[in-house]
Amino acid sequence: MSFAIIAVFTVAGALAAMTLRNLVHCVLALVVAFTGLAGLYLQLGAQFVGFAQILVYVGAVAILIVFAMLLTQSHEPLAHLTVAPGWVTSSLVAVAVFVILAWSIRSSAVGARSIQPRPEITVRNIGDSLMSQFVVPLEVTGLLLTAALVGAVTIAMREQRMNR
Repeated sequence: MSFAIIAVFTVAGALAAMTLRNLVHCVLALVVAFTGLAGLYLQLGAQFVGFAQILVYVGAVAILIVFAMLLTQSHEPLAHLTVAPGWVTSSLVAVAVFVILAWSIRSSAVGARSIQPRPEITVRNIGDSLMSQFVVPLEVTGLLLTAALVGAVTIAMREQRMNR
């Protein structure tokens, strides 16, 4: 039951992110979709992927999108909604691809295989190896991301001063 509720929230968030006209509302809907995916990962037993989804997509990407919107704010009026002329054809192609993929998954031999025992990898084991064996790459990655953020803010501030 909880799987169905989380799945509905995820799909609703994704559909809202695609259809809403206000960019801020689209970002909030995207955050709902990302959070729903994280909930699905956690419910399926993939703790590391679920927590990475929360940290990377819900946290970092959503904040990055909000900052990009604020830094590149346009004063032009919104364009009217236009629909591409080939929307019917593209919808039919998407449905056909979905049907072919669903049929191939249902008829594949993957479902007939026996279930392998679960490996003994936990979030704690991954955290321990990140803080012992891979601490230098982790720190270098954090430093690189910090430098990129400082550079982006510096460029945005320079452009803002030039526009005044």
